Amino acid sequence: MPQRVDLFDLETLHLRPGDGHRLDAHVRLEPLQLAGQKYPVAGGDVDARIDVSRTLGGYVLRLRFDAPLEGPCMRCMGEAAPVITVDAREVDQPGEGEDLHSPYLDQGVLDLSAWGRDALVLAMPAQIICGEECRGLCPECGQNLNEVDPEEHRHESAGDPRWAKLRDLKLG
Repeated sequence: MPQRVDLFDLETLHLRPGDGHRLDAHVRLEPLQLAGQKYPVAGGDVDARIDVSRTLGGYVLRLRFDAPLEGPCMRCMGEAAPVITVDAREVDQPGEGEDLHSPYLDQGVLDLSAWGRDALVLAMPAQIICGEECRGLCPECGQNLNEVDPEEHRHESAGDPRWAKLRDLKLG
């Protein structure tokens, strides 16, 4: 069973250039705050797979996991439980350009918790919803449209108030 790992010293793998290693670990992810709502990962940890490849001067890294989130649906405010699939890569080549330096790797120590959280944020959909068929809330009364018959839920249209004076106009 994988152990919980938030920080991992890559130097303990004793990899030579061209070598690779696969590591399975539990990684702790802090809850996400989106649109004023909190979306924690179910259980707080994810089972992650980390692939580490040694290059001549640094590392090429890959992080993969599925993150089951919990929180309100952004359409109907009901419970949503999407599973977000993350597949992230990082390259760290000291001495090269800024784009080849990983912010998650410092002195050979990889910050899996920070990398996992950032990778999860980048993999998030635009909206957290309970299901693709979610119809949301009625803009008139606020009722959950998933819980009512769409044929029966209607409101009398008062019309656009900007045209009210024209409705009172008597022609002819």
